[in-house]
Amino acid sequence: MNKIDELIKHVKEADAIIVGAGSGMSNAAGMDFWYSASPLFMKHMKYFYDKYHFEGIFNGFYTRFDSKEEHWAFMLESLKMILNIPPQKPTYEHLKKLIGNKPVHFVTTNQDTLFKKFFPSDQVSEIQGSWDYYQASNTSTDQKLYSTKKMVAKLLPKVKDHCLPTELIPKSDINGSELILGARGPQFLEGKRYFEEHQKWNKFMADHCSEKILFLEMGVGRMTPMFIQEPFWKMTQYLKNSFYININPKDAMTNPMIHDRSLLIGDDINEVLKEVSAKIKEKDND
Repeated sequence: MNKIDELIKHVKEADAIIVGAGSGMSNAAGMDFWYSASPLFMKHMKYFYDKYHFEGIFNGFYTRFDSKEEHWAFMLESLKMILNIPPQKPTYEHLKKLIGNKPVHFVTTNQDTLFKKFFPSDQVSEIQGSWDYYQASNTSTDQKLYSTKKMVAKLLPKVKDHCLPTELIPKSDINGSELILGARGPQFLEGKRYFEEHQKWNKFMADHCSEKILFLEMGVGRMTPMFIQEPFWKMTQYLKNSFYININPKDAMTNPMIHDRSLLIGDDINEVLKEVSAKIKEKDND
């Protein structure tokens, strides 16, 4: 049996599925503007690339801009890209086809909101925050979340010469501190929403832990293995009815303790899911 057929077999036999996804999932869907100066990145960020030579939005986070006003213009342009550009490949549609009607929960370190565009939000845990929200930089007195969609609609048209006017820089309604992205960092707000995201995952596990669970990991890299990969390994080890699959063109690996209950697929995620989707469709039409 080849690995594609084995993947389909394990999904079919599972009572419930937990999908864990990292940045490789975004890249697989053609959203390659995070870590490289891809054509998609250059289409929207040429000014900043020409001036600072950083490749990808992620590297832009850590660039020292000439001014706070210019940094805000970069952030607003980044938000526009992330919230509005659709996936360039049908990766998430292929994943839908693979999962079918199985009980499923999605755990992701991605903050690009894509899973919520394809699956119900109560089935998605964004455990490292989301580009849907900004938060106060001082969370001691303000634990609100501020909509980035409203922020972009209001402020991006006000950007002049690649700078947001100083008086328009968003601040907390409560304590006046400057707003920052609601994503993992030194000031990340571990408030109500953060705990709700983890509770969704915990509840799914509690509901299905006695069943045959498939842990399906895709695109988790070496930057943050502790949030998805290592918990998946540990749960697979202790839940004897479970199975672990890792699809990753760079880092398809498993823990030696669960080697006999693991399937490793070191190929492009989109191509794997595309082939799976085609095979399922073919069987449906038989």
